[in-house]
Amino acid sequence: MNYRSIDADFAVAGQVRPDQIEALAAAGFKTIVCARPDNEEPGQPSFRQIAAEAEKLGIKSVHIPISGGISDSAVKSMKKALAGLPKPMYGYCRSGARAGSLYGAALRP
Repeated sequence: MNYRSIDADFAVAGQVRPDQIEALAAAGFKTIVCARPDNEEPGQPSFRQIAAEAEKLGIKSVHIPISGGISDSAVKSMKKALAGLPKPMYGYCRSGARAGSLYGAALRP
């Protein structure tokens, strides 16, 4: 799996598939953050599919879909996830850009 570590707590990548969740667990990720809306692209696994596989392996998951710009609500949800869910976290969307931007926005005071 190809992902980019932003820091020790957060990495980003493009769409993850259910059959890749085991590799995320083996890499030590404790939480998956999905910044991608369901049905954004044909054939894309739903967040529910990803979350179900993650749960089987003891990985937490949160869906904070970003469509267009990052809303205040999305930033609040990400701040809550950062405060309450285990790290390191693996954030994904179509390319990883929205997940990374969401993380960066949540770190701002």
